[in-house]
Amino acid sequence: MNHNSTATKAPELAEPFLREVLDSAGLAVEYVSAKGNTLYWRDDEGHETPVADFAGGYGSVLLGHNHPEIVERARELLAGNTPVHAQFSSHPYANRLAAELNRIIHRELGTDEPYFAVFANSGAEAVEAAVKHAELDRGMRIAALLEEIAAGNEAARTAVENGTATVAEHTLERVGLTASAAGARESLRLMETALALRNAEQTARPPLFLALEGGFHGKLAASVQLTHNEGYRTPFKALAAQARFIPQDRPDVLKQVHSEERGVLLGMRVVDGQLTITEREFPVFCAFLVEPIQGEGGIRVLSREFAGEIQEFSESVGCPVIVDEIQSGMGRTGALLASSRLGLRGDYFTLAKTLGGGIAKTSVMLVRQAYYRKEFEIVHSSTFAKDSFSCHIALKVLELLEADGGAAYRRAEERGEALRAMLTAVHTDFGDVVADVRGRGLMLGLEFRDQSHSPSDVIQGAARGGLFGYVLAGHLLRHHRVRTFPTASAVNTLRFEPSVELSDAEIAQLEAGLRDVCALLRAGAGEALTAA
Repeated sequence: MNHNSTATKAPELAEPFLREVLDSAGLAVEYVSAKGNTLYWRDDEGHETPVADFAGGYGSVLLGHNHPEIVERARELLAGNTPVHAQFSSHPYANRLAAELNRIIHRELGTDEPYFAVFANSGAEAVEAAVKHAELDRGMRIAALLEEIAAGNEAARTAVENGTATVAEHTLERVGLTASAAGARESLRLMETALALRNAEQTARPPLFLALEGGFHGKLAASVQLTHNEGYRTPFKALAAQARFIPQDRPDVLKQVHSEERGVLLGMRVVDGQLTITEREFPVFCAFLVEPIQGEGGIRVLSREFAGEIQEFSESVGCPVIVDEIQSGMGRTGALLASSRLGLRGDYFTLAKTLGGGIAKTSVMLVRQAYYRKEFEIVHSSTFAKDSFSCHIALKVLELLEADGGAAYRRAEERGEALRAMLTAVHTDFGDVVADVRGRGLMLGLEFRDQSHSPSDVIQGAARGGLFGYVLAGHLLRHHRVRTFPTASAVNTLRFEPSVELSDAEIAQLEAGLRDVCALLRAGAGEALTAA
């Protein structure tokens, strides 16, 4: 295969180590064109060679590469000199996009509460926007609590000073004090000081996030700390607030974490002429991040039961839920929001990938009215977000998804069922090699059993070195013209996220490749698996 279109190689300066890794697995291919569910490279004679694309831009091209109606809309916009850079001005097209997203979300969630939109350029940026907004909201809630406590303290102080309230010994003992011989006013001063110190300790705590084990929310400074994979997270631990990671289907761990991390703010009030100490829940939890289907964590579907438990827990402690729909959303599972099928209502939603139709680089963070802070619009911005081009492309994407009563959603479900049936058949026939089939719609995963003890040194080395899934993907590409990749944090799982243009012939093409791979693994034929 011809890896480069230029006769003379330039020095490799654009992520050369990554290129070496791709080369080692036979994946460093230059694609020269794309259409529908197919990518093309040029062979050594210059002919275009088709490759069935099951990676799908990590979920970015649900409607297919270079969808003709999206391409035509892009041409119209560019030919009409649409303003890409018109920052700090009216953007009616962004408002239309936000309104259309709201219309569909209201239908799927059965609510009429508005979701306000903040646009960005990538999925990780949308997550960062959600995290920033949640922290702004948390800070404003803390400030409001402190104001209420201060007002209560002032009223209590006045009551003690004018003699209508007394400070009981047991009240002082709650904060480690004893009554002052100097009288009630001095006891009050000591109590106020003690409460202020305890509250200062609480308000100095950094925000704490909750996220699920196996979750992936990006690799930017804040979002990478919410991603479970330690290899991505640990080198940058000092840059951002930390998260507590919760195992799937373990509501008991949620309760344990709350017990360990819970904090209160203390204040004073007068009850029946006695000064008493009040406790107010301190909002230490900034947000709970959830993927309805974990993409990089091995295509793992959140159970309806645990989704409900997350919702109930978060509401009880005042912690907003950020539903990350960047990979699972935009129709891939048969609905705009995969979470809507689980009964999970997000306080925030993040959408990206297919939102740009495979052409525009765009994303959106949606926050429901109950949590929305208008101040965020001033303290957060993006040069390229909310532009005319990307908003109009996203509107075309929604138009295509909604056309013919949602035919694209139904197509995603139907094609997903056909693909899953094939994967299940492979699993059945190679149960000693394949561990599981997971996912929903056109977001599916095939997990292979651990091969770290394979009789083949080649297979064993790949498994122990973290390259097992990439070796399989390289074989599928070289020998079967099928493109897929492992999930980043669970490399024994191959991902399948094709477009709704997926044909029966392409499913059969993938099946032939997977059966070949499984047979080679069963036989321990490592040399054949890695042969060019």
